[in-house]
Amino acid sequence: MLIHPTAVVHPKADIHPSVQIGAYSVIGEYVKIGEDTRIGDHVVIDGWTEIGARNKIFTGAVIGTEPQDLKYDGALTQVTIGDDNLIREYVTINRATFAGERTVIGNQNLLMAYVHVGHNCIIQDRVVIANAVALSGHVLIESRARVSGVLGVHQFVHIGQLAMVGGMSRIERDVPPFMTVEGNPSRVRAINRIGLERAGVDAETIEEIKNAFRILYRQGLTLQEALSKLANSSNPYIRHLHDFLLASSTQPGRRHPIPGK
Repeated sequence: MLIHPTAVVHPKADIHPSVQIGAYSVIGEYVKIGEDTRIGDHVVIDGWTEIGARNKIFTGAVIGTEPQDLKYDGALTQVTIGDDNLIREYVTINRATFAGERTVIGNQNLLMAYVHVGHNCIIQDRVVIANAVALSGHVLIESRARVSGVLGVHQFVHIGQLAMVGGMSRIERDVPPFMTVEGNPSRVRAINRIGLERAGVDAETIEEIKNAFRILYRQGLTLQEALSKLANSSNPYIRHLHDFLLASSTQPGRRHPIPGK
């Protein structure tokens, strides 16, 4: 049997016939689960939660429960999870706060044990989050970022593409793309060269990112002065870095970017 006899699956849940569900797991009425997804033992999936194909969800995970937000009034809010994710033991993923909003997990992400994903978070694709990381509400993590273990991320923080966050850091401000950040208080230490190389970024672009790092953090310029030097770059990586930092430093509600050491 693909569904263990001790599992409790609501008859109205939309479960693809190929889904495996382990012992003592509980699947709620409004849950939809795509093909070849494997759900371990003692997993709870509730609320308006949609999970795509080929995900592996390990023992004790709790997905789609109410947000830990005193503003929540029982509205119909969602969790949406894409394809090919690994969600390890005791991960918790809360749905969003206000009607029509979603907490979103993209594709091919790895969430290690005891990760908490708060309400309204967005995790894009191929992100790795290590053990015991807590994401507050409204955190956005761009694709291929790496977040090391045992740390907290403040609400509304954005973590940029291919960034690397060191373990046990305090992340209360935006993390620029392509950079390595660590510490308490956290600081930008260097470019994430290893991550860039593993992602297949060419050597010329890595040198351009390294030069941008020097402009931003080693020449004694204000952020706006540094951004003016990067504004005319034709390299899409530098353009993304520029646009991320400009939005982080000027848009209402954003957490201003972490400075250099």
